[in-house]
Amino acid sequence: MFDILMYLFENYIHSEAEVMVDHDVLTDELTRAGFHQDEIYKALAWLEKLAALQDSDAYPYLTRIGSKSTRVYTSEEMQLLDVESRGFLMFLEQVNVLDFTTREMVIDRVMELDTKFFSIDDLKWVVLMVLFNVPGKETAYSQMEDLIFDEQEGPLH
Repeated sequence: MFDILMYLFENYIHSEAEVMVDHDVLTDELTRAGFHQDEIYKALAWLEKLAALQDSDAYPYLTRIGSKSTRVYTSEEMQLLDVESRGFLMFLEQVNVLDFTTREMVIDRVMELDTKFFSIDDLKWVVLMVLFNVPGKETAYSQMEDLIFDEQEGPLH
C-alpha cells in the first residue's frame, strides 16, 4: 500500500500534474502500473481518511490538544515508530515543521499503513503527504521538502 501512496504522491502531487479525481480511472491506471486491486483500495481509503482528518467535528481531539502537551506513545505506536522516528517527530515539532495537530495526523496515518516495517525515510514521506494536505502549511511543507531533498552528506561542521 505504501508503494501506491508513493507512486501517487510522486506522479500527481509532487510533480504538480493534474490530479485525477475519478477513482475508476485512477484504479485502472494503478492496475496497469502493476499494483493489486486490494492494495489500491486501501491506499485510496488511506488518502480519503487523511482528507477527513481536517474535519474538527469528526476528530475533535486534534483541536483540543494543548501546545505544551507531551506525547506519550502507545505500545503499538512504539512498535511501528522506532526511537529514531519518534525523535525525528520531536525534532520536527521543535523546528516548527509540525505542530501538535499535524503530528497527530502523521501518527494517525502511520498507524493506518498496512506494514510491519516502517523506516524513518517512510516517515518523512508521510509527513510530506500530511503537510501537503493541510491548508496553511505550505511553509512547513517547503521546509520538510528541504529536509528530505537537501540532506547533507558527512559531518555538518
